[in-house]
Amino acid sequence: MTGWAGVTWESWQDHSEIRARLDTGADPDAWGSRRPLHRAATVGSPEVVAELAGRVADVDAPEDGTTALWEAVVARRPDNARALVAAGADPWRPQLGGWSPGRLALAGPDPALFPRSDGEPGLTAAEQAVVRRGRQLVEALGRFHYEGTGLACVAGIDAAEAIRRLGATPVEEEFMADFLDDPYGRGDDPYGHGTDESLLIVGVTAVPGGCVVTQPWGYVPSTPGVMARLTTGTVGYGLYANPKSGNQGSVVRDGTVEARGLHPGGGPRPRDTPEEVLDAYLYHHHAVAFACSFAGLLPTSARAVTGPVDTWVRLPDPDHWATDARAASGVR
Repeated sequence: MTGWAGVTWESWQDHSEIRARLDTGADPDAWGSRRPLHRAATVGSPEVVAELAGRVADVDAPEDGTTALWEAVVARRPDNARALVAAGADPWRPQLGGWSPGRLALAGPDPALFPRSDGEPGLTAAEQAVVRRGRQLVEALGRFHYEGTGLACVAGIDAAEAIRRLGATPVEEEFMADFLDDPYGRGDDPYGHGTDESLLIVGVTAVPGGCVVTQPWGYVPSTPGVMARLTTGTVGYGLYANPKSGNQGSVVRDGTVEARGLHPGGGPRPRDTPEEVLDAYLYHHHAVAFACSFAGLLPTSARAVTGPVDTWVRLPDPDHWATDARAASGVR
């Protein structure tokens, strides 16, 4: 581990520990297959960042196409970014999708993070509109627990139309009052709901721009069959916040899966387009907001996701994994 064996998250906050490791031979440029400065830029203290930045061969050395300064900007660590610039990092070096750390920071919470010369472009009017929308969505939804939740964010249809397309039926209030106390029940209650039953129950809520179908205890709204039925003539984004493997996203347009295996909320990636880089930055760690944004939804709170929803309904138990809209809806 080139002197970094046993390093923990807390270590990157401890200037004395990192300095001691460096003084006794830890390699400032290698931490396994990664660069210590990149790790410190995202989770470390400014003192640790400054210590490492003063010892590396190149403060702008890339890892997977990005510099430590880029990582500090994406992680919303302005003090670390300032420490890197003080050590000679270049805020205006183009990186993913042609964005530089300095230009990307203009879309973040501290747009004045780096002084901008006349030769450096600001955000376009279209980008500014995307930023305003992103801030509005993130602020409206706020921070909330959604691990284990499945969602379908669908453009242009209301809750009644979503229920019709799903062929779902409203669930009795008495049942839901009991069910919500223990949605993971195993059938030992008067209603006999268990895992199979719970996966048939979803909440549907109208929001500006469309509707949200939610299941705080399961993945079903994001399955291809459900998404296919919901998106005839429109588009939707499916999200499952898998507790084991992280956020899983998909795009379904007019009943057809257009993209799957996506990772909303995960930050910019090397092959992203300029537009995708901006979206990934704005919705970093905000997967639900990203899903809503993609579908053109503007919820004013997290209620459509966490409840109380407009209507709880029971699905008719179709093939949730069918990728053809007609097959999923039972139409031949």
